[in-house]
Amino acid sequence: MTATEPETGTGTGTGTQGRARLVTGPGMLLVWLYGVMSVGAVSRSIYQIATEFDRAPLAYSLSAVAAAVYVFITYTLVRGGEKARRAALFCCAAELAGVLVVGTWTLVEPSAFPDATVWSDFGYGYVFIPVLLPLTGIWWLRKAAKGA
Repeated sequence: MTATEPETGTGTGTGTQGRARLVTGPGMLLVWLYGVMSVGAVSRSIYQIATEFDRAPLAYSLSAVAAAVYVFITYTLVRGGEKARRAALFCCAAELAGVLVVGTWTLVEPSAFPDATVWSDFGYGYVFIPVLLPLTGIWWLRKAAKGA
């Protein structure tokens, strides 16, 4: 089965029958990486907002936004289907824009960020995964659309 072939189901009412699968091949790795980033960013932002928010509210709020984006992209990749693929593609593009804006901002005006965000320095603290992940996601989601 290719990344865009419809799932075959038994008609059990799961709602996945006929949806294009996005979690085959590289898509499975993307789901795994987005899942790991979701857990890391959610737990980090919850802790920082709950305990240190007054120290760096902008940085911690941006980390929470990154966490929400990661969770949503993970969900849409698992959900599958053309509508989910388009939503994930839009979110990957927005994520990439966020990484580029925040990454540049942290280099140009480091005093605005007394503490790092997930996207600071283009994801340096996360081995640049935050900048590589949306690029890979965009590539995979566009490839999935061409195969449809």
